[in-house]
Amino acid sequence: MSRSALFLPASNPRAVEKARTLDCDVAILDLEDAVAPEAKADARAAAVEAVRAGGFGPRLGVRINGLDTRDGADDLRTLAEAGVGLIVVPKVDARTAQILNALRPQGIALWAMIETPRALAQLDAIASLHGLEALMLGVNDLAAELRTGPSPDREPLKPWLAATVAAARAHGLLAIDGVYNAFTDAEGFAAECAQGRLYGFDGKSLIHPSQIAPANAAFSPSEAEIAWARAVVAAFASPDSRGKGAIRVDGQMVERLHLSVAERVLAHLDRRT
Repeated sequence: MSRSALFLPASNPRAVEKARTLDCDVAILDLEDAVAPEAKADARAAAVEAVRAGGFGPRLGVRINGLDTRDGADDLRTLAEAGVGLIVVPKVDARTAQILNALRPQGIALWAMIETPRALAQLDAIASLHGLEALMLGVNDLAAELRTGPSPDREPLKPWLAATVAAARAHGLLAIDGVYNAFTDAEGFAAECAQGRLYGFDGKSLIHPSQIAPANAAFSPSEAEIAWARAVVAAFASPDSRGKGAIRVDGQMVERLHLSVAERVLAHLDRRT
């Protein structure tokens, strides 16, 4: 599962050690935005050491620097040699996707960050990238480059929320929503998680451990959803429903497509337990 993907600076030893015990689904050691230019090499070495040492409860990933920089190429090569299982690539567009295809880090899952207008225009090409597992929205960079104004409900970004999810679904990928900067605003964070789930995202990028539990809850099936899914699966399993494309469940008509949705909800529940 990828309900909660927490970014932590690879250059901060205390943060890296804390990441080993957190309840996020994915811990992402950051070599890009969270690290000053003069500290890039040291941060890379720390990330390599963390990957080799292991011992993380959450799945471990590393966000490298952009592939249009020397640091990015060095990050990718060094971490691949260290045996990292997941690399998050910032500011991906069709050109950087071609670079990744050429480098082909075998056995490493890739998450592509959608952070530029060019990426929005090339979503299908990016989503076709070999080895790609997820599209992750970088909302801060995207809003800055689009020059959008502030909006509590992300009004200017709504078309791109939907487009990113659609591209991910078209290629069988995960869709990870962007960060919420005001980490002390629990109510605002909960609202944005609900919005992300409404749009179809599988999880959310996080910047603070306090966001883990609410993100995990928001992107997990609710008790009502679980009850509905169990009722639908049971109804279609009944001998009376054999061969039927649509049946009645709790006063509503449901079709075979709803059975697929219900089975997906219960599969998510199985992975969580």
